[in-house]
Amino acid sequence: MKKKRLLIRLAAVALCVALGAAMMVIGRGHTIYLDNKTLEDYQGQEYKSFERVNITVHGEDEVIKLAKRERDMATCMGQSFHMTVEIIEKKGDQPRVEEIDLKLPYSMDGIIVNLPALLAGLPEEAWMTEFIPAPEPEDSSEEPSIGDEFGMGEDLGMEGDPIA
Repeated sequence: MKKKRLLIRLAAVALCVALGAAMMVIGRGHTIYLDNKTLEDYQGQEYKSFERVNITVHGEDEVIKLAKRERDMATCMGQSFHMTVEIIEKKGDQPRVEEIDLKLPYSMDGIIVNLPALLAGLPEEAWMTEFIPAPEPEDSSEEPSIGDEFGMGEDLGMEGDPIA
C-alpha cells in the first residue's frame, strides 16, 4: 500500500514537472518589433526600406501598416511566428505578397526584425537583433547641494567672524 502511494506521488510530481517544462516552451511570449528601415552597409550593400508594408500576423484581422522608416510591434506566444506581408517597393508598384514563418530564439524577449533584410534573403544575424530598452533617465529634480561632501556648505558656523 505504501509503495503504491509513493509511486502515484512520484508519477504526479513527474507529470507536473513535464507539464511545467512544456508550458515554459509553448507559452513563452515574445514581442516582435517589425522595422521598415534601410539596412545600411551590410557586406558593402544597402537594403532600402519599402514604400509601404502591410502585415497580418497569425491570420488576425488587424493589419500592421508601415511606411518608410517606421516600426510597429506584434506579440507572439510560442517559438514560431507566422506573418503575411504585402510589400509595395516603390510608389505606383503593384503589391507583392509573401508568407513568412520564423523560428524565434527562446533566449530573446524582444526581437527586432528588419523587413528589407529579411525579404532580401539575408542570414538571420543581418535581420534579427535583440531589443534592449534604453535605461531610465535619472531623476534630476533634486537641487544640487552647495559645499563639500560633508554637507557643511560655505558657512562654517562662525557667526560674527567675517572672512575677508
